[in-house]
Amino acid sequence: MHRIKTFLLMFTLTLIFLFLGGLIAGENGLIMAFVFAMAINFISYWKSDKIAIKMTKSKPLSEEQAPQVYKIVRKLSRKANIPMPDIYLTPSQQPNAFATGRNPSHAAVAVTEGILNLLNEEELEGVIAHELAHVKNRDTLIQTMAATMAGALAFLARMGRYRMIFGRRRGKGGGLVQLLAIIFAPLAAIMIKMAISRSREYYADQSGGQISGNPEGLASALEKMQHYSQRSSMQVNEAAAHMFIMNPLSSEGMARLFSTHPPTEERIKRLRQRGI
Repeated sequence: MHRIKTFLLMFTLTLIFLFLGGLIAGENGLIMAFVFAMAINFISYWKSDKIAIKMTKSKPLSEEQAPQVYKIVRKLSRKANIPMPDIYLTPSQQPNAFATGRNPSHAAVAVTEGILNLLNEEELEGVIAHELAHVKNRDTLIQTMAATMAGALAFLARMGRYRMIFGRRRGKGGGLVQLLAIIFAPLAAIMIKMAISRSREYYADQSGGQISGNPEGLASALEKMQHYSQRSSMQVNEAAAHMFIMNPLSSEGMARLFSTHPPTEERIKRLRQRGI
């Protein structure tokens, strides 16, 4: 089922990319979009972990730097029956975390500086169990591929704007179609990330609670993280925002409506209902 979902995602994203490339730049745009899409799909599959780490500016975290984190990851990896992933540190004071990698044997978990300062051991276990659930459920490949294609769609829209300003003028009808394609490209990226991320976060919460054996740890962590994140957003590539356990960007106004994450209050409620 996972392989089918991954194939359908790659196929759908490629069709959207080709369609918009053709609308924005005609036949030449269609050909360029096809080549670009094939390259993106190939690279994002084999290099998904490295792409996510680079997009978030994360660095390797050694056991000497964070022995508590290694202890927790090692214990929970055994409970989840998966290989221990590589561990990275994301340079941000916002408490957050994410997982990446094409499969459990090529996975990585990253935590921010802020989360290590904010959470106690029980809460940190809940967060890491959530991320290991993403690894075990093989969500990480799909999330990273969506992030890569979202970035490509945003780039396509930007190139389309330059073409409209500096390129050859089309007729009124063609210009309108081109304008609509430029507007739709980033919206398509947002909708794709929303569709992938929201349902998978609920499932990772549930699976993470089973791995840790303590859903309250994650519920308490989400409460603390939500309170802190309301005061500041993280400086991170927008295309990678849906990979984090909490939305690292602003969640006010229209941004809340198009958030890639489900409401934190609902996540906490579901976790505590399972813990009763």
